[in-house]
Amino acid sequence: MREWISERGIEPIIVDLVERMEAAFTRWLDFERAPRIPSHSPLGVIELMPTSDGNHYAFKYVNGHPANPASGLQTVTGFGVLADVGTGYPVLIAEMNLLTALRTSATSAMAAKRLARRDARVLALIGTGSQSEFQALAMRAVVGITHVRIWDIDPAAMDKFERNMADWGLDIYRASSAADACRGADIVTTCTADKVNAVVLTDDMVTAGMHLNAIGGDSPGKTELDSAITCRARIFVEHEEQTRIEGEIQLLPADHPVEPLWRVIAGLAPGRLMDGELTLFDSVGFAIEDFVALEYLNEQVRGTRFAGEIDLITSPEDPKDLFSLVASPALAVAH
Repeated sequence: MREWISERGIEPIIVDLVERMEAAFTRWLDFERAPRIPSHSPLGVIELMPTSDGNHYAFKYVNGHPANPASGLQTVTGFGVLADVGTGYPVLIAEMNLLTALRTSATSAMAAKRLARRDARVLALIGTGSQSEFQALAMRAVVGITHVRIWDIDPAAMDKFERNMADWGLDIYRASSAADACRGADIVTTCTADKVNAVVLTDDMVTAGMHLNAIGGDSPGKTELDSAITCRARIFVEHEEQTRIEGEIQLLPADHPVEPLWRVIAGLAPGRLMDGELTLFDSVGFAIEDFVALEYLNEQVRGTRFAGEIDLITSPEDPKDLFSLVASPALAVAH
């Protein structure tokens, strides 16, 4: 995966994924759509995210354990499987930490392309963890961002971001607070890891004309925004049923209006209506995005040096005689 990304390029991959994502969102109703399947514990969550379009079936296994870095482990890990619906056989198994970072940033950029002002050039990142660099590069490649203002409660995380982005040509401002980071921003992305109903972004930090990407919320009891923000913003979501459980809108009344992003992508609903509007993409991540990423990856690497064959599926000479693979006179005598 590292070698493929290095050769193909982060931004070209993101641009490709945005194009593929737009096509998939346009045919949203062709997919099976259900909230992901979570298993919660006091320390985190493990989830399965499945979907199918009738030709391919895909799922992602992913966890979220905010305390992991203290013991040298990643907060999030994941892998994905793509299978052929016609035979039921898996055709690809792939790492999905890097791939999820790419698809998440592509989804954010796809939303901002339609919901941010056309003259948006300044991005504020509240949280500079694992997703932050990918988010910044996606916004540059797809939206045209030139300036990034960063804030994280962990100075080492900001050090990491500045070090990683030093040679990418972005104008980076290290803010002294979340409010300082938001000052003058056109797009604000919140991406924090704590599994709490936090207020990372307060109402006074948000001004008319901003577009907000809230991508840190991904489970019940985990939010990032002051509820006053969600009450005054036009809200766009992936799969409403899942977002009501896991997103910022979990704190709003069940009848609070939201707009499915796929309808905007398909031209069935408007995106930004005016420059002074406040828009919010309440993104929790959805299985269709992983499906797109796995299909794209499969097409890119199949038959290349970046992918190999795994002897994973039994292949008896007679497909109805599974026992033949283990049958032997020695076993019969032993028993």
